[in-house]
Amino acid sequence: MAAPGRSRLQYLLHLAQDNLDFRLPEIKSLLSLTGRPFRPTDKFEEKSPFWCLNDLSEEDVCGIMARSVCAKSAFELWGHGHTHSELKESLLKYPAENMSPFLQKDSTYRINVFTFNKTLEFPERIKKIDALEYLPFEGTVSLKNPQHIFCLLEDYGIDPNNIPDDPFYVYFGRWIADGQRELIRSHSVKSRHFIGNTSMDAGLSFIMTNHAMVKENDLVFDPFVGTGSLLVACSHFGAYVCGADIDYNTIHGRGRSSRKDQKWRGPDENIRANLRQYGTEKTYVDVMVSDASKPVWKKGSLFDAIITDPPYGVRESTRRTGSHKDHNKPADGIYAESHVPVSQSYHLSDIFTDLLNFSAEHLVMGGRLVYWLPIYRPEYTEEMIPLHPCLRLVSNCEQTLSSHTSRRLITMEKIKEPEDSDSVAHLSDPHFKPYQAHNAFREKYFSGVNKKFGKEDVNGE
Repeated sequence: MAAPGRSRLQYLLHLAQDNLDFRLPEIKSLLSLTGRPFRPTDKFEEKSPFWCLNDLSEEDVCGIMARSVCAKSAFELWGHGHTHSELKESLLKYPAENMSPFLQKDSTYRINVFTFNKTLEFPERIKKIDALEYLPFEGTVSLKNPQHIFCLLEDYGIDPNNIPDDPFYVYFGRWIADGQRELIRSHSVKSRHFIGNTSMDAGLSFIMTNHAMVKENDLVFDPFVGTGSLLVACSHFGAYVCGADIDYNTIHGRGRSSRKDQKWRGPDENIRANLRQYGTEKTYVDVMVSDASKPVWKKGSLFDAIITDPPYGVRESTRRTGSHKDHNKPADGIYAESHVPVSQSYHLSDIFTDLLNFSAEHLVMGGRLVYWLPIYRPEYTEEMIPLHPCLRLVSNCEQTLSSHTSRRLITMEKIKEPEDSDSVAHLSDPHFKPYQAHNAFREKYFSGVNKKFGKEDVNGE
């Protein structure tokens, strides 16, 4: 608990060294939820595992850590330096009134030593703790259940093949909170009730949820819902969730199972059962069989966020209802109810055009669209990112799949209501022609170049 009069201090975030591109947009989005700006120190390095942030309160930091899956821990920063001598000098300059509430005689504490990119033996750790004797600790050491936890953090760089004898930088601070990395394990698709061939990784699902700034009582929609991995993540933070998909069997939990030792799906394998598994069934609105290329919603702002992973044509085909024939007679009589409509190819460029137009029409003002865009890396330019007059590009993060393929997590925010001309604005957009190249992503993915490097894991929902 923060002591009175300690409103704005400097804090240290320790971040996980995976999904590096996604970390900054996640932290910025979580700060935006509380109306706080992202203000790092002058020596900020985005790829570093340690970020120092200014002008935050302990409440702000706890709010970040209650959501973030990219941040491991947060500390109130008391001192730092390139060497332990500089650290000592920095600590001795730290205001005593900020330290004293946590150093009282009737308090208990523990000091941890964390080293990034280097392992220290236990005697070395004890030696480093003993070297902090100049700090005025008056409380009692408690290793099991201390009131206050302090941490000495040493950064030995990010090159595991060139580890220095001495750290590049050292920090000391009071532990505030841990992030939500545990959600990656607790919500793993390996233990999920209902999964498919393209179920989204739990960690990425929560990252997308944070990029979208999903919060309690929001209404979130996934137009390519699949097995509902993104709905699971959004519901964890209290949002009401709904979705649609063209695949009747997936929506109704029927057909062949994606599990190795199970041939057919069970009677209760569906998206609702997934939310029930995690105790969030009360936030489940519904899902429906629907073609994303066909308008079925009434006009107007409906959703606080739209989060989705469209099919790329790799594990799941890109299809929409319709026929290339001039006339396609609909089913009638006894066959009408069980009729499966004729489908045709749904080009990726059309998918993204429809998705952006749909989001511009149905997002509330300030609402966010978060989606994955498949990329053939040798041809990628920023001009290939689909744009829309009503949507502002917030972030563009890459997840590498192979030496030649990747997918980019695109976050956009609605900035104005659509006009009639906005739905066809892409036709005169100079960006439109380049991103039509996405239509050939499947062929390039399965090209001889990619086969040479083996199969890649594409987790498109």
